Amino acid sequence: MNILIKEILTLLPKSDNSNEFEVKNCSVYIKNGVIESVTTEPDGFKADKTIHGSGKLLIPGLINAHTHASMSLLRNCADDLLFDEWLFGKILPLEDKFTGKDCYWGTLLAIMEMLKTGTTSFIDMYYFMDDIASAVDESGIRAVLSRGLVSADDPSVGETKLREALEALEKWKDHERISFMLAPHAPYTCDEGYQRIVASEAKRLDLRINTHISESLTEIENIKKSYGCSPVEILDKTGLLTDKTVGAHCVHLSDNDIKILAERGVCVVTNPVSNLKLANGIAPIPKLLKAGIKVALGTDGASSNNALNMFRELSILALIHKGANHDPLAVTACEGISIATKGGAVAMGRSDLGVIKPGNVADLAILSLDSPNMQPCNNLVSSLAYSTNGSEVETVIVGGRVVMENREFLTIDSERVYHEVSKICERIGTR
Repeated sequence: MNILIKEILTLLPKSDNSNEFEVKNCSVYIKNGVIESVTTEPDGFKADKTIHGSGKLLIPGLINAHTHASMSLLRNCADDLLFDEWLFGKILPLEDKFTGKDCYWGTLLAIMEMLKTGTTSFIDMYYFMDDIASAVDESGIRAVLSRGLVSADDPSVGETKLREALEALEKWKDHERISFMLAPHAPYTCDEGYQRIVASEAKRLDLRINTHISESLTEIENIKKSYGCSPVEILDKTGLLTDKTVGAHCVHLSDNDIKILAERGVCVVTNPVSNLKLANGIAPIPKLLKAGIKVALGTDGASSNNALNMFRELSILALIHKGANHDPLAVTACEGISIATKGGAVAMGRSDLGVIKPGNVADLAILSLDSPNMQPCNNLVSSLAYSTNGSEVETVIVGGRVVMENREFLTIDSERVYHEVSKICERIGTR
């Protein structure tokens, strides 16, 4: 389908390599899922669908670079707890009750929330990969999926999980919107030998790595006791840190850790709301940016964030580091927007997402400016970081396909999702 988005205020980079943005009134031409032109009408272009942009703002779709979508089922059922009590006392016992079909419905619920708030792509770590992939397929969103890998005293456990990951990859390898990473969960759930096995498989298959790194002080202490070094150092030792590695959280980092991450080209995904809620701390994002480390933004799961709203995450990202560093320039609006869009594309291993320009995939969100918090339109770049709350998202396009229009889903039966999720929560005992 050819789509013309006509005369709309559009968020554009000031230059190809710039993290600075500007807003211009222009028309965007989409052909076969790709942005063919911005402003200039291509020769022979005939629109199958025209979207009129008066009073609206067009932005690249936000990219949630770290979440656990199925955990939307666990929203608001394990709050105000210490990290270990939250994870081991509440979350893991509930997850043990999940079926593949549960994860299908939970993922659809998460996708609904993400689309409603302008997210067009997400990077996920969970299990029941086939069911999650089915939800992604049907909804029209874009996703990078990874089966969480853990090892235990029985080596067959790690082998089984790795086999499951590779089977899902093989089944869905030709899907246009679904790709895969290997996901050793964390250095405290994957022993040194298993880390090496996963690193070897990732290298053999040319796959990216998705993992948790240095999320809590307890993790730091336990890894130090087990290996005599930091989580970053053991992951580097086993070969898991490369320029294809995505490391979530990275809250507690030494100067040497930062040096290693920079040298290896690791992309760090910061999760400010989750880290605040679980009292794990504040990641040193300004230091990471200064070191030249690639940074993306994620919500984490709805059990530790309660929302999968990237606009909320963006706002807190831009605000919290100002206060923590006593510096109003610590993370600027432009830097935050770049992290939530271009940074996510880097985490996904994509150079054709995150920016509105010819040749890039048409993953886009259209926001209505007819809202008190968006008026007056003095500086729409600032508005995206400090004023927008996600309710302004009106239309979402993924790969040139309209999946939400006028705030109505075109691919998802929302009432059915709510019904199925309610039944699941009654069964597993969260209600």
